[in-house]
Amino acid sequence: MTDQWVTFAKAGAADVVRLAGEIDLANAPAIGREIVRHTGRAGAVLIDLTAVSFLDSAGVRLLDSLVGDLDRNGTPIRLVVGESGPARMTLQLCAFRDDLMATSLTQAAEEMNR
Repeated sequence: MTDQWVTFAKAGAADVVRLAGEIDLANAPAIGREIVRHTGRAGAVLIDLTAVSFLDSAGVRLLDSLVGDLDRNGTPIRLVVGESGPARMTLQLCAFRDDLMATSLTQAAEEMNR
């Protein structure tokens, strides 16, 4: 049951994916399947990680895979990581693509519309 970790909404043309809690080896595969199922035809995807309390290497691999798939399909994507917090710290330590990270949902949506 992934609804405790992932919820979906719309923000204009973009699909918003909100992740919460701990994203790790135990739940990352199921979360990934759910995200792909909900965003397969999205015009753009915003992944909100501000409520993530822990992100391990499986979570980072999940995000990397999602970004790669969406990039190959030409679908704009942004990760909302706030100004601080576990998700931002983990992604920065892994040298994740800084150009995809935004501090707020509003900022991410504005960047996608440029």
